[in-house]
Amino acid sequence: VQLQAFGGGLVQAGDSLRLACAASGLILGMWPMGWFRQAPGKAREFVAAITRSSGSTYYADSVKGRFTISRDNAKNTVYLQMNSLKPEDTAVYYCARSRSTYFTGTSDGGYAYWGQGTQVTVSS
Repeated sequence: VQLQAFGGGLVQAGDSLRLACAASGLILGMWPMGWFRQAPGKAREFVAAITRSSGSTYYADSVKGRFTISRDNAKNTVYLQMNSLKPEDTAVYYCARSRSTYFTGTSDGGYAYWGQGTQVTVSS
């Protein structure tokens, strides 16, 4: 199982980015997926999650209304559209596959496979 996140970069506050997470070795559509992030010196934190059928999405309060998680199961890819970026969004962003085929929540302990991360830097 491999998850590869890409799409990060250096942007200015207020800009947008779209991250993508491509999966190989698994059928992404069978699993709930999540995005997490880790800023320097801070613990990894939940950003967003989506159920298998995209029927439900979940967001951290800090990104609600600005970020949108989506998935294209035909392309085996999950996306994170990030709008109105703020300097505090600066972090390495990771995608992750749930441990279960049922959604188990927003704790990183509920996710079994992690991508290598992509850096997002937002300048003020």
